[in-house]
Amino acid sequence: MKSFLSFLLLGGCAVAAQAQTKPATASKAASYHLLQTTTVGGEGGWDYLAVDPVAQRLYLSHATQVEVLDLHTHQKAGVISNTPGVHGIAPVPKLGRGYITNGRSNTVTVFDLNTLKETASLPTGTKPDAVFYDEYSGRVFVFNNGGASATVIDAATDKVVGTVALGGAPEAGVSDGKGQVFVNLEDTNEIVVFDAKTLAVKHRWSVAPGEEPSGLAFDRAHHRLFSVCGNGKAIVLDSESGKVVAQVPIGKGVDGAVFDEAAQAAITSNGEGTLTVIHEDSPARFRTETIASARGARTIAIDPTTHHLFLSTAQYGATPAPTTETPRPRPSIVPGTFQVLEFGR
Repeated sequence: MKSFLSFLLLGGCAVAAQAQTKPATASKAASYHLLQTTTVGGEGGWDYLAVDPVAQRLYLSHATQVEVLDLHTHQKAGVISNTPGVHGIAPVPKLGRGYITNGRSNTVTVFDLNTLKETASLPTGTKPDAVFYDEYSGRVFVFNNGGASATVIDAATDKVVGTVALGGAPEAGVSDGKGQVFVNLEDTNEIVVFDAKTLAVKHRWSVAPGEEPSGLAFDRAHHRLFSVCGNGKAIVLDSESGKVVAQVPIGKGVDGAVFDEAAQAAITSNGEGTLTVIHEDSPARFRTETIASARGARTIAIDPTTHHLFLSTAQYGATPAPTTETPRPRPSIVPGTFQVLEFGR
């Protein structure tokens, strides 16, 4: 995913929705509200987070390690270290293992879900980023943002079994559970569709007028993909035809999206400090709602059992003065303020 402060570099205003979208009325109660804020502490940046709904644990990428929280107590359950440039985490409860992408070492760390100990280290393409497990194929797909490819791991053997040439920089990916994988390409403004078993690329769909797509949410039941883009739009596509069915305004600095089946809504996490809730009233009608979160909370995970949402961020300090070497400096992160926000309905 993008730098955790990339939203600060974005400009412009949110665009108006198409005719089939409308904002939620002011009289409607917010569909999600903040339940709890948990301070984790430590220093450094962050990216993806992931939920293990069976063990009720939350995995947080944080600098060069993964912090693990118990979702019942919100206490730290452990740390997985030696994950340089960590981006994504994919716990797979049925296998008792999880997978972590390490952007600096171009590797995936395989770890035991019970002990949190590393069991293997596997090579990937350049700058592995997003990762997920596909139940249909029994494979783990690692999206190499710097290598324009996906590394494919057989989860039964933890061996690399193939590579998919994607033709662009991949961000988030999802599966339809029937053998197709969909992934955003942020530099070509496309969704690429490939076969989970043969690895053959089947389709390339434009997300125009969306630009720089990152997060990808999926309503499998109604065949709707929500590709969230850096120019303040979520593009809704039919996952069977690739047709764009709607464009919806969202907040600035988006990097993540999830779909809540219980609420029939896609939720985007926006680095400006908001959540955009896209209510799917029907496969052709959408309305939006904006909820305050916190500055920098740009990635999101959902617990499919409680339907709670989790975001990570920290507090910011002063921005250093520009220099020749760093003409656009980032705000500093206040040490010890790394935290998790939990939202519920």
